[in-house]
Amino acid sequence: MSETGTIAEKQPLDEVMLAMDVVDTLRHHEKLVARELDSDTRDEQLKEKLRKIYRTQGIEVPDHVLEEGVQALREDRFSYRAPKKSFANRLARIYVSRDRWGKWLIGMVAVCLLALVAYQFMVAGPRSALPEKIRSSYQVVRHRAQSDKAGNMVKRINAQAETALQDGNQKEMEKALASFDQLKQLLDQEYTLRIVARPGEPSGVWRVPDLNTKARNYYLIVEPVAADGEILQVPVMSEETGKQAVVSKWGMRVEEDIFQRIAADKKDDGIIQNNTLGNKKKGHLEPGYTIPTSGGAITSW
Repeated sequence: MSETGTIAEKQPLDEVMLAMDVVDTLRHHEKLVARELDSDTRDEQLKEKLRKIYRTQGIEVPDHVLEEGVQALREDRFSYRAPKKSFANRLARIYVSRDRWGKWLIGMVAVCLLALVAYQFMVAGPRSALPEKIRSSYQVVRHRAQSDKAGNMVKRINAQAETALQDGNQKEMEKALASFDQLKQLLDQEYTLRIVARPGEPSGVWRVPDLNTKARNYYLIVEPVAADGEILQVPVMSEETGKQAVVSKWGMRVEEDIFQRIAADKKDDGIIQNNTLGNKKKGHLEPGYTIPTSGGAITSW
């Protein structure tokens, strides 16, 4: 097949695209361009050389396209010029590079949103609900208190809560709410205060007070037993240390004659016949004692 037939089979290129290609070809033949454009050689010679280049590729380029390409190269058309630095240009560059920083930005936004939600649910929400919780707890314990001592404690805690609410003191509000909850648990407890009489365990102890080494203080060891037989945990204030501890056994102070009577009862057959020191009813803070006691207690011996 002839060269002319081969060219005829080729599809003609768009003239604008072809002119751009001519400029690109000139740029890739830098020696040719430098020699021809800088000399007095006529444009026709340059176009003829370009025509031969394209013919070797099987492309027939019209003269006016070759002329347009040569002129465009002289005018520096179809070439990229970096835009001048400007704020809009910076924004455009940031937008174009979003694939690099976009994931990090989305991650940071997600972390901030998560922190905001966590703060709302764990801090702001509970904090805003504190006043209503305090008032609700106050109403509960006020109606459950069935003794003067319990009622007085309710009033004392409520006074502290009101002061905290007025001052906006969150720490004191939380403290008051915790006190109401603890008081509610105490008021709901119901048990028998039983003298311990198990083998291998003391039923009573005596102590020599630090301030009077010639005296003795006598204590019966007791435990709070619920109706179902469960041994409960009760907060008890030690008269020796002045500290409160939650215990399942403690010593209740009694007179020496009562102490000796209980000791003789146990020594007789290993069983204490009258082993109930008192009974704690719901709504009360302390048991009603069936054996006389000063109310003093110890939590260790």
